[in-house]
Amino acid sequence: TAKHVLIATGGYPTFPKGEGVTKHAISSDGFFELEELPRKAVVVGAGYIAVELAGVLQALGTDTSLVVRKGKAMRDFDDMVSDTLDEEMQRQGIRIFRDTNGVQKIELDEGDEEGTKTVTLNNGDVITGVDTVLMATGRSPLVEPLNLPSAGVAQTEGSGHIVTDELSQTNVDNIYALGDVCGNVELTPMAIAAGRRLADRLFGGPAFEGVKVSYDNVPTVVFSHPPIGTIGVTEKQAVEQYGEENVKVYKSKFANLYYGPWQVEADDKPKTGMKLICAGSNELVVGLHAVGMGVDEMVQGFGIAMKMGATKADFDACIAIHPTASEEFVTMFPWGLSNQVTGAKTNPLNGAANVEPIL
Repeated sequence: TAKHVLIATGGYPTFPKGEGVTKHAISSDGFFELEELPRKAVVVGAGYIAVELAGVLQALGTDTSLVVRKGKAMRDFDDMVSDTLDEEMQRQGIRIFRDTNGVQKIELDEGDEEGTKTVTLNNGDVITGVDTVLMATGRSPLVEPLNLPSAGVAQTEGSGHIVTDELSQTNVDNIYALGDVCGNVELTPMAIAAGRRLADRLFGGPAFEGVKVSYDNVPTVVFSHPPIGTIGVTEKQAVEQYGEENVKVYKSKFANLYYGPWQVEADDKPKTGMKLICAGSNELVVGLHAVGMGVDEMVQGFGIAMKMGATKADFDACIAIHPTASEEFVTMFPWGLSNQVTGAKTNPLNGAANVEPIL
């Protein structure tokens, strides 16, 4: 027994149904146990892990195919991001099998001393001579060994995720849960932040009573090739939430200056895509999306600005750092024409004096 019990056991990779799938495929865990680089690999999945590991394998020289159930990978991301990633993966040589509805079966090739496999997809496509099949089709909360029903802890029917409120509290008074077992923003830093807030509230005294973590405007990066950085809502979500007439979108697509000296055609240079999504007459920045070289290192600071209510005018008021890719976000065309409304507590617009510390 204990005064407080926290469940933060994370998740584990799951395999879809299909003949030979569990026997002849590996998960992301198995990827890190590989002793040799596969000559030919098939990665099945459309999320973070699938595109990240497909990119790693292709970059190392493996003949890599990506199998997605529907039209493209990263479908829940903004279309600009997912479409640009799709184009870049193909440019790098990754073969994408689309609208497959998943894997039907995996068979070991008879008489092949190297142990190659044949992968048959549900749409009839067949991939032969495969050394490694990596399944990255989903994860489940690691809760079954805990026998939560015996403690009366409520779970989501079907997925098994633990039900909590905004304070990480389950339906049982002294039992808390956070991270992947809850299924709400399944990112390691999100779980760390939730854990810190919970510890503050439980052990920090009256000053921390009622503190909680925010699951809004969470910056996230996908370490694909090229990487993705995103904060806030997609364009489709913004239109649904605020109405098309209240949404304004700024976007840009270009070849990073790093590739300037490359002696190749402009269309063959890797592209960077960026998008700002603004809502309301104040053009509050509600979505920021980028894909391309270096974006994984640039979105953290923009995350602070968005959490503080930055507007397009606030972005425009920030002086660009040249030459960088990140300057594109503060010079988005048309520049300087937005309503001069700030989200800041102290107005930084139009040459205003700098904020002074409280002494």
